[in-house]
Amino acid sequence: RVFGRNAAAVSEALRGAVAHLPVDINPRQPRRNSFEVSLVKEDGSTVELWSGIGKGPPRKLKFPQPEAVVEALKSNLA
Repeated sequence: RVFGRNAAAVSEALRGAVAHLPVDINPRQPRRNSFEVSLVKEDGSTVELWSGIGKGPPRKLKFPQPEAVVEALKSNLA
C-alpha cells in the first residue's frame, strides 16, 4: 500500500506539472522493495529521476517528495 500511495502522489504531481504527460506505473515487474522514477524520452533513452534503492532505513527515505521529482523532470526536459 505504501508503494502504491507514493506512486499515486508522484504521478499526480508529474501530471500537474507537465500537461499531457503520459505516466505509467510499473510498466514491467518492479524490483522488490524498491521505488524508482524514470523518464523515457522520445528517442527511447531513459533518465533516472529518482531512486530509493540504497536509501533508508528508515523506510520513509525510500520514497521521494513529489516536488523533488517534478524538479528533476523539469531539469531533464529543458
